[in-house]
Amino acid sequence: MQSVLCLPYADKVLDEALGRGGDYAEIFVENTTVHSLELQDQLVSQTQQSLIYGAGIRVLKDACTGYAYTMDLGLPAMLNAARFAATVGNGACRPAAYPLPQVVEMPLLEDNVSIELVKKRLLQLDEEVRNMDVRIIRVKAAISTRNQQVMFVNSQGISFTDYRPRTSVFLRVVMEQNGQTQMGFATLSLQKEFHLLPKETLTDLARTAVSRTAFLFDAVQPEGGEMPVVMAPGASGILMHEAIGHAFEADFNRVGTSIFAGRMGQQICKPEVTIVDDGTLAEDVGCLRWDDEGIAGQRTVLVDKGVLNSYMHDRISARHYGVEPTGNGRRESFRHAPLPRMRSTYMMAGEHNPEDIIRSVKKGIYAQVFTNGQVQIGAGDFTFYMKQGYLIEDGHLTRPIRDINVIGNGPCALADISMVGNDLLIDHSASMCGKGGQSVPVSQGLPTVLVDKLVVG
Repeated sequence: MQSVLCLPYADKVLDEALGRGGDYAEIFVENTTVHSLELQDQLVSQTQQSLIYGAGIRVLKDACTGYAYTMDLGLPAMLNAARFAATVGNGACRPAAYPLPQVVEMPLLEDNVSIELVKKRLLQLDEEVRNMDVRIIRVKAAISTRNQQVMFVNSQGISFTDYRPRTSVFLRVVMEQNGQTQMGFATLSLQKEFHLLPKETLTDLARTAVSRTAFLFDAVQPEGGEMPVVMAPGASGILMHEAIGHAFEADFNRVGTSIFAGRMGQQICKPEVTIVDDGTLAEDVGCLRWDDEGIAGQRTVLVDKGVLNSYMHDRISARHYGVEPTGNGRRESFRHAPLPRMRSTYMMAGEHNPEDIIRSVKKGIYAQVFTNGQVQIGAGDFTFYMKQGYLIEDGHLTRPIRDINVIGNGPCALADISMVGNDLLIDHSASMCGKGGQSVPVSQGLPTVLVDKLVVG
């Protein structure tokens, strides 16, 4: 029998939270189990098991936030946390009566992750990788499972429970050829329980890691300069996420630090470009049936045919702008207050054939895999390290290239997109996005895209 977690005293806690003049209060309860196992050359090199369990209480007064959390869900501790969060209020009279939320019950998760099964799958993955290429000399593989269960109630009468499983796989391969070694990697993260992950998915990941590593033996560093850059579909969408996506988050715009502040309804790029932030993609790590402040998951069009159409809103920014929240309120855990965050951010497919986009470039690069990057969110200036790509010469992919920087400005790069391919691909790499001291899982996507000019070097 599973035990049941419930909050029959939610009304008392919310009443206490609103007792000093706050105009909104919520309770966010989390029960998360985390398991990870890493093998290096078929030997266990690292393992971790942890439990994240507690409740966070948030009180809003206009644009001000009071927040407290506790790992004790008994009534005295919850009331104490509510009193602490309530200090954001100004001591004014309590607002008009609010509808009491339902009593919410949440079955506690049973810890049914089998470490032996995880180890068995990792050993199979190691063997499969090594059988793909005789040049492989080292393999590091890891699987991490994070099964999160949340419960939410607020002073508007909204309540829900949600189960959010996540499985992430990390694979690093080292190969040797004629005394030279190269290292490549591939990652995967899906909102799916570990035992439901198809074997074919891991096989595809192995092929990706091996091909990326083998690619590096023949790749060279190209000459630098300003030139056209064709972004490959899928994984190269990380550049758009970092260089452009954050600038659409409403808190940066509300305080005027985003380059897009005050530009709602304006044309910011060519009509070929439509950008979406989506919380409805099944099994995607950015999928949210409800966000972390009780807003239903939805799809938000940020840029509609080149026109800035919407920011990504939480409750605070939505109130400031007089619009509805967009389901982008996210938090790392019960210890954190929600912020406007991306979910799955991608550019919609265009009308161009990818081959025609490449043929249109006389001299440039085709960018496939990025690793480290640095971005100034306000101005949008970025530098990204490109691990894998090709030279484009006279409209053809020629020499493989690696280990170069792509430098530019996000809003300028967005405005310089002139062709968008019809081959949108959502990338399911294990991407974590950091902001305000919090980290949440995200995904991104891109069709083949031509940026007329970026600095390469």
